[in-house]
Amino acid sequence: MLIGVDDTDSPRSMCTTYLGAVLARRLIRAGMRVCEARIVRLNPNVTYKTRGNAAIALSVDGDNNYAFEIACQTVEELADFACGNTNPGVVVVEKPQDPAFYWRAVRGFCEISDAIEILESAGALYRGYKNQRGLIGATAAVASEFPDATFEILTYRQPDRWGMPREVKRESLFASQDATFPHTWDTVDKENDVVVCVPHTPDPVLFGIRGEGPSWVMIARSIIQSEKPVIEQIWITNQGTDAHLLDGDTGKLLEGQSYQVRGIVATTPITGKGGHVSFVIRHHDREVRCMAYEPTKNFRQVVRQLLPGDEVVVIGSYKKESINLEKINIVTIASAIASRPPVCTACNKRMTSDGKGKGYKCKKCGVHGTEPEVRKISRTLLTGWYEVPSTARRHLAKPLCRGVPDIKQGYHLAPPTSLQ
Repeated sequence: MLIGVDDTDSPRSMCTTYLGAVLARRLIRAGMRVCEARIVRLNPNVTYKTRGNAAIALSVDGDNNYAFEIACQTVEELADFACGNTNPGVVVVEKPQDPAFYWRAVRGFCEISDAIEILESAGALYRGYKNQRGLIGATAAVASEFPDATFEILTYRQPDRWGMPREVKRESLFASQDATFPHTWDTVDKENDVVVCVPHTPDPVLFGIRGEGPSWVMIARSIIQSEKPVIEQIWITNQGTDAHLLDGDTGKLLEGQSYQVRGIVATTPITGKGGHVSFVIRHHDREVRCMAYEPTKNFRQVVRQLLPGDEVVVIGSYKKESINLEKINIVTIASAIASRPPVCTACNKRMTSDGKGKGYKCKKCGVHGTEPEVRKISRTLLTGWYEVPSTARRHLAKPLCRGVPDIKQGYHLAPPTSLQ
């Protein structure tokens, strides 16, 4: 069977992956076999998510009804029902459901009624609590397919330490990434000297290490020195795969979806209040604004070097009429020129403007000129891919250490036909 669970946490407590790890151990103690534990990240733009919009799925051999009873008991015991936005869902199905629902949930939006319709037709065991919103993620989890997959080992704290400062030796985290990168990533952000894998929220997670396979995350974890965890769980995930992305075109983007879009830079980047950098790209006479927000740190330095005429591919979520950048590919660099008034041929002094459309005039001797002096500007910006730092990376965003996107071959499949 497949067991899906979602929406058990809140900003102040719990974590659905922790609940899933506890559930896996309870099922094993009940004589069942847990074959796989899966974290399923869904659309990062959903407004009612808690943090990373993750559901979990467990592949289990055993009695379906007994497993469903244990799963519901675990949710009822551990979920933060006191939070108004916590609405758990539990699903048990005998086989994976249509992956079209998963792709819709990871790239777009689903309704509770859509999930219930699928569950009813599958003869599933399911229970939704409060407004039942968690049934969406739980159903997507048991419908998930991972054409590309990564792994994460998550360590969880003793319950009596939840909310207390985490004890993890900082230098061991940097040593861990040094020993295993690029096979693991986002443990630390070396360029900005920031620890990434240790959360600051009052939930059960102590730290998490992401990587290409179980052996790599285990090696990386073995180097880390910390307080003693109560549980450690290796998960297979869709994190770091860009599963959330669609091919997009300027003027045809939908709010809350994530895209890769090709275009020509149409405006010089502007740094606004708070350090956010914006510019506009154009394609087929349609324009869209792109944003590099302050948390992207040094990534903004790349964006600031863009000039009108540069060809780019931008990747990010479309929100409030802007693409919030996750990655950018500088495809071609435009030639840049600067013009200034010419030098007077009579007295060798720089001329000034003689008025709009009137050319130039030397203030000293009155000589007129019509053509400005033009020179080519040397540019240091290089073509290629650039990404936001680890501190600003979303769970689903594929880091460049896993390979650059292949734009020529079609970076991502279109959504399943049934969802168009």
